[in-house]
Amino acid sequence: MLFNPTNPLIVQGDGSLLLEVDNDLYGDARDFLARFSELEKSPEHIHTYRMTSLSLWNAAGAGMRASEIQAGLKKFSKYEIPQEVLDEVAEKISRFGRVVLLPGEDDETLLLRIRDVAVARKVSRSKRMQGQISPAGEEGLFKVPLGNRGTIKQALLRLGYPVEDRAGFVAGTSLNVQLRRQTKSGKGWGMRKYQRKAVAAWLREGSADGGHGVVVLPCGAGKTIVGLGTMSQCQCHTLILCTGVSAVRQWIKEILQRTRLTKREVGEYSGAYKQIRPVTVTTYQILTHRKTQDSEFTHLGLFTANDWGLIIYDEVHLLPAPVFRITADIQARRRLGLTATLVREDGREADVFSLIGPKRYDVPWKDLEARGFVAEAHCFEVRVDLPPKIALMYINAEDRRKIRIAAENPMKVLVLDELLEAHKKDKILIIGMYLDQLKRVARLFEAPLITGKTPNSERDVLYTKFRKGEIRVLTVSKVANFSIDLPDANVAIQISGTFGSRQEEAQRLGRILRPSGGDSFFYSVVTRNSREQEFAHNRQLFLTEQGYSYHIEEWTPPEGYEYETLEPEER
Repeated sequence: MLFNPTNPLIVQGDGSLLLEVDNDLYGDARDFLARFSELEKSPEHIHTYRMTSLSLWNAAGAGMRASEIQAGLKKFSKYEIPQEVLDEVAEKISRFGRVVLLPGEDDETLLLRIRDVAVARKVSRSKRMQGQISPAGEEGLFKVPLGNRGTIKQALLRLGYPVEDRAGFVAGTSLNVQLRRQTKSGKGWGMRKYQRKAVAAWLREGSADGGHGVVVLPCGAGKTIVGLGTMSQCQCHTLILCTGVSAVRQWIKEILQRTRLTKREVGEYSGAYKQIRPVTVTTYQILTHRKTQDSEFTHLGLFTANDWGLIIYDEVHLLPAPVFRITADIQARRRLGLTATLVREDGREADVFSLIGPKRYDVPWKDLEARGFVAEAHCFEVRVDLPPKIALMYINAEDRRKIRIAAENPMKVLVLDELLEAHKKDKILIIGMYLDQLKRVARLFEAPLITGKTPNSERDVLYTKFRKGEIRVLTVSKVANFSIDLPDANVAIQISGTFGSRQEEAQRLGRILRPSGGDSFFYSVVTRNSREQEFAHNRQLFLTEQGYSYHIEEWTPPEGYEYETLEPEER
């Protein structure tokens, strides 16, 4: 039976979802699919999504029901949906909550309850479970040593059964965290409605399964504010993990501006300072530091150096693998993950789900754009040829070398020159990966360069000048991907990146999404018909799944251009 041939969606028997872009219902259907499926391909006319176990479990963790997914698929589908797909959705969603971790009868154990007898028997026979659980007197009930709380969740997820963790959390040392109605500098402020909803979704009204999980919000949408909101609700000592020292200091600045906590209560634990205070802010890099590859991690004791009641993982999609090990051991602490995307390039999204918690709240970027909370962005991929001699070098190079040759294509400088001229009244970030390329660009266009080796004091001076408009163009390496507050940037020009990383794209787009009274522009300059263009597909996936139109422009040099001449001042 035909549903409605004018609808935009085709649901296939293998669980893939084909979405027609040139359809009036495309936007609504895209936002619906993004809640429980992953975008795989995004060519011009048809986008392909896929429902995975993890995407469905994250949807369930955020409160989505199987009936809601099934009804939405029927609403947008062109044709009758294969019954096996609807059944698969129901079965996968039903697994969330079928296995529950509960408080034990003593301080040394927890209880694992499996409501399905067949599943309980399968779990008890599994080699993964040997030594981790023991029978607790009735079928489907097992004892779990307290120290296995994290590893048991990882093991069961790999068996295909997500654990709903209702074992509760230690309160941690109490701390009076009050949000100010005005910032310390006297500016009025309040949490936005979606930020309050994010905190409430994470808390789950104080229920046993609340107090852990991930909140997904765009860069510029105030993830830090959500963190402060959770602190004010939990009222306890808090450890905050960040991507770098600049992010650490930004968090401290926001805490002191928007709460009544004092400098004596907020500490920085970094290479420069080792302050352990009721609220301590540190970096992933510090936590994973060790003297040699075989030695112990120097600062992992920070996790147990205080009676933390809450741990906040900023940019949780970047959580380093060694920290997963410690995170598995500290499951008794409440945990909040903050991110703009759940995509991890190492494929460890399942570990984030198991150890930090499921997705509790997200909001489409375009929704916040429509409401004026983030700027409207226009995204372009500008494709440019290699000069003939370098093209020959590219053909004969090994794969890894090809990537760098394409990334450092000198013709990109000509495109950059044109874009800077087109946006000569805007505040612009030139973003790249390779230092030689960035140094050359910084010199050519007199745009100060910030890299990982730039002292924090110098960075702060340049950021301040950029915000004030004293500097109009900044050149930045990967160090500026994460948590740097550049509220007035409205143009980003990406001249090289990390193998098409979707998480990187989230951060770089976020640099221009803070509302500044006008539209924002995001350009990615790539070498045509190269490995770099292949990697750009991943970037396109991210931008498309967030609802942004993605325009591809084929750039050619001026007629008669001599390829031997590469630098603008020599033209």
